[in-house]
Amino acid sequence: MAFSILASLLFVCYAYARAVPRAHIPLRDTSACLDVTRDVQQSWSMYSPYFPAATYVAPPASCQINQVHIIQRHGARFPTSGAAKRIQTAVAKLKAASNYTDPLLAFVTNYTYSLGQDSLVELGATQSSEAGQEAFTRYSSLVSADELPFVRASGSDRVVATANNWTAGFALASSNSITPVLSVIISEAGNDTLDDNMCPAAGDSDPQVNQWLAQFAPPMTARLNAGAPGANLTDTDTYNLLTLCPFETVATERRSEFCDIYEELQAEDAFAYNADLDKFYGTGYGQPLGPVQGVGYINELIARLTAQNVSDHTQTNSTLDSSPETFPLNRTLYADFSHDNQMVAIFSAMGLFNQSAPLDPTTPDPARTFLVKKIVPFSARMVVERLDCGGAQSVRLLVNDAVQPLAFCGADTSGVCTLDAFVESQAYARNDGEGDFEKCFAT
Repeated sequence: MAFSILASLLFVCYAYARAVPRAHIPLRDTSACLDVTRDVQQSWSMYSPYFPAATYVAPPASCQINQVHIIQRHGARFPTSGAAKRIQTAVAKLKAASNYTDPLLAFVTNYTYSLGQDSLVELGATQSSEAGQEAFTRYSSLVSADELPFVRASGSDRVVATANNWTAGFALASSNSITPVLSVIISEAGNDTLDDNMCPAAGDSDPQVNQWLAQFAPPMTARLNAGAPGANLTDTDTYNLLTLCPFETVATERRSEFCDIYEELQAEDAFAYNADLDKFYGTGYGQPLGPVQGVGYINELIARLTAQNVSDHTQTNSTLDSSPETFPLNRTLYADFSHDNQMVAIFSAMGLFNQSAPLDPTTPDPARTFLVKKIVPFSARMVVERLDCGGAQSVRLLVNDAVQPLAFCGADTSGVCTLDAFVESQAYARNDGEGDFEKCFAT
């Protein structure tokens, strides 16, 4: 399938792009050109460029897909403004060292921090376009020039840019015979089912993340301070320096020099578990008011699956959801664009990736099922396929192409359960969070 020729997109591998005419470059693993091993990239978790968690498998032969729902995280981005300030503080401390006695840090003498803030990077735009191409390739039988995908995005610039690159990729894959557009941008200042902005009383993951930081970071910090006398780095500084490995690599599409530090300090497992704790206790199962933030989207999903009006009293925008122009119920393919924290809330409200026990902030469980690298890397996506299985309306759900078992609705070994059973299983959402949403505003 052709690769995007939009001027805003760059090719990940310069030599590859030069060698092959653009009109014939196939979809591929763009992250393979970043000069960082796959295992290290995946350890970046929510900062990893997109990887499928499994190989896509078609539904059983007895089932035909008749409707598809996609919710996708924005593509790879620069650090947020808050993260950028913390990173720059850590870099300034490191550069203030009197000298560097560890050869690992020699590059810092000539290092200049140059990343932007918040916005999508070119690799993120590329992978968003490729996601659109993949969606057309996989579900082209559901769409036509008169039956376009319906596309929404949360109002953040990077989310809107992701949606626009996705629609461009979708159109390109169809040789511009099918040209979806971004129809609805939902303001993040109001009711928004695609952003976690409506639960002021919710806590955060700082206690658990700080506990883990105190567990893994001190030896790393000691090594860095020994090699950079006078830097006086804290454990928090060490973590922020480690994030430069993923952020610079996805931004420049070249291996960051900080990846040498990341790998020398053997940060992979510690960094990945930090991410797991961050999301689990941020908007996931470990946060009492985390899952309720995903309820509104699930009720919108149920409305679309069943072609019935939205029934929700949580995050939904009733004005948008009551209009067939801004919330149609008769489309065959829907694509929504969101953030990682919101998608974790949706997964947790739905019952995906549930843990048998909460994550321990001091000791990782190697058998844990809540793995951020498989849940919300950049460009992560959940796809709900509505199926006709011999006349029975059914559903199948995939996260990053991995079919979910859906034990909560009695799915068979192929991950398929009846639509009625799926809807029934979502009682928490259908009951507006069973009182949790009101707690979001408790004083």
